[in-house]
Amino acid sequence: MIRTAKTENGIVKGIEAADPRITAFKGIPFAAPPVGENRWRAPQPCPDWEGTLEAYRFKNIGMQDTPGLGTDIYCREWHVDPDIPMGEDCLYLNVWTSAKSTEEKQPVMVWYFGGGLQWGYPSEMEFDGERIARRGVVVVTVNYRLNVFGFLAHPELTANQPDEPTNFGNLDQKAGLEWVIRNIKAFGGDPDNITIAGQSAGGGSVLSLLTSPNCFGLFQKAIVQSAMINSPYKDVNIRIPQTLLEAEKNGQKFFEFLGVKSLDEARKLEAFYIRDKYAEFAKDNKRMFTVQDEKFSFGDPLSLYMQNKHAKVPLLSGNTSDEFLNYIIADSEEEFVRKAKEIFGPYSDEFLGFEEACKKDGNMYGTVSGLECTVKSMFLQNQRNGNEQKCFYYNFDADIPGWDNPGNFHSVELWFTFETLAKCWRPFTGKHYDLARMMCNYWSNFIKNGDPNGKDADGRDMPYWSPYTKETPYGMIFATDGPFLDKQEDSEFKKFLIDRINDDLL
Repeated sequence: MIRTAKTENGIVKGIEAADPRITAFKGIPFAAPPVGENRWRAPQPCPDWEGTLEAYRFKNIGMQDTPGLGTDIYCREWHVDPDIPMGEDCLYLNVWTSAKSTEEKQPVMVWYFGGGLQWGYPSEMEFDGERIARRGVVVVTVNYRLNVFGFLAHPELTANQPDEPTNFGNLDQKAGLEWVIRNIKAFGGDPDNITIAGQSAGGGSVLSLLTSPNCFGLFQKAIVQSAMINSPYKDVNIRIPQTLLEAEKNGQKFFEFLGVKSLDEARKLEAFYIRDKYAEFAKDNKRMFTVQDEKFSFGDPLSLYMQNKHAKVPLLSGNTSDEFLNYIIADSEEEFVRKAKEIFGPYSDEFLGFEEACKKDGNMYGTVSGLECTVKSMFLQNQRNGNEQKCFYYNFDADIPGWDNPGNFHSVELWFTFETLAKCWRPFTGKHYDLARMMCNYWSNFIKNGDPNGKDADGRDMPYWSPYTKETPYGMIFATDGPFLDKQEDSEFKKFLIDRINDDLL
């Protein structure tokens, strides 16, 4: 086993995981601490260290609201520790490897956590990379700056550092990926076989990397889980970056809220004070996310992908069955018809002719998964653009136990893709563990060769997962009784919405 690795900045020593055939390296610095003059600056080169760095424990999570203080499902699920170390000095990554030699050239997954670019951290218990590493994949989880620390824009920043004026969190993600390319061979990984992956805002970050020309060529495959957040009813736009000018105005407003008159003054403030003031600020003002700065981000990643302005790599993407459903809210049939005409214009009569569109649940009409429709629309457009790289669609639709009857809530599939169910409080049974094993197999196979298909632990072929194309519009359904390929073609209603999403995004 590789227990010690020589990186570009010094030697690191890992620790055996629960399975001693796996070595875990936790808390490896990949950039200089983003503090003082490095606050609100692109990640700077990591300083060298003397001797051997003991990489036994996770380092600080990024600045954010204290985890574990609420009663919501995410505080019950994994944000459970209010005392977890937090600090501005947070640019560290973690590596799990089963390699015995630096010559093994195992495929690599670089994982970005979710949390709306406001919260989250790679040391969340569901992100334990051990089970994937057991399948011959080197797993890397990267921390990055969040909220105001990661995405502030301000005229002074633009003037002082015009090449990298904002999007520091995204630049951290890119810097972590570049560190992997330069160093992963020391952990038995292959720098030429990298999959970038993430869920929710982490998946959105993968989309940002996929559509940033500065990142083309840095990875060979991509996984986007529950992140193509879009609505056929045109009532969701959280994925669309603010323009730099809009974001700068918001940054100026925040400096006024802080009571500072310059960037220098703001950089001298204590980090937790800024964190707490940002939490107050966000109650009545826009939060800070990725900005269209024309340096890293060049617009809406979904539109850029549709326009073929993306890295040409295989893509695996999907959603859970109950998350972020979309519908038209109307208190009467007349209001519903009026809204439908506003949304669909010349296509409104066709829309109103579908039984599913007029199906009513309370004051909600036409309930549908915009996530599902958007993924499928993207995949079909990718095919029309003449790209040969395969795209695989999934829907996670298992029976999730627990007193809260949560359904297939946003993020629940993470327990399964990382095969970390044993860390969860929910009373999962044997079928859930079987499903997790197979999901982890599919993900690992895709990471290895761009195709999820392969054998289960007993040597039998797993159910075949067909790429999603016009000719084979199928997806893998991950249900409690096991995965199966859904060979029922999408309804005419769903096809209609998929086409309208295509029109909107192109």
